[in-house]
Amino acid sequence: KVLAMDMDSTLINIECIDEIADFTGKKAAVSEITEATMRGEIKDFKESLRRRLALLEGISAEVLESVYQERLRPNPGAKELLTNANDLGLYTLLVSGGFTFFTEKLRLELGFKQARANTLEIIDGKLTGKVLGDIVDGAAKAAYLEQACIKMGCEKKHSITMGDGSNDLPMMHGSGISIAYRAKPIVKEKADAAFDRVGLDAALLLID
Repeated sequence: KVLAMDMDSTLINIECIDEIADFTGKKAAVSEITEATMRGEIKDFKESLRRRLALLEGISAEVLESVYQERLRPNPGAKELLTNANDLGLYTLLVSGGFTFFTEKLRLELGFKQARANTLEIIDGKLTGKVLGDIVDGAAKAAYLEQACIKMGCEKKHSITMGDGSNDLPMMHGSGISIAYRAKPIVKEKADAAFDRVGLDAALLLID
């Protein structure tokens, strides 16, 4: 089986891109786009990310570490969920439209088998406002889950998915158990289960 989960506002308490923007006084502009995208009002995730990234151009890359140290916290139950899922033999996949700077740290800290996200372009210690390679959007998240299922020799219907925003829906659709975690209404409507007041580890109750 595969457990695939989103990072921003699912595994962790923040939207990293909004907090990066906060260090330069652009949080309001960036978070407005983030919110509209996660609610499904802005349909094109790639375009949404490009617009937000452009606002980060010139920010010192040191801000990334500041966000990680000062603001980013795994949501309640994250460590318990990962430890138990790995012990049960699940292939744990962190798949994010966010950034590898954060997913790699969380992969090592929490024990994910694999993490996939966007790589921020950094030149001379500053963000360029672009990412390297293809943007990880909803379709890419679904594709990474499919690849993990193939690797594990299971079908998508044997996977467990967790997400909070509209870009998680392609990954969640067709999985065995889809869990909306403190999610936007559009995601709650379509998920098999919705967690609002419990920790991430409550997912263990649904894994047989």
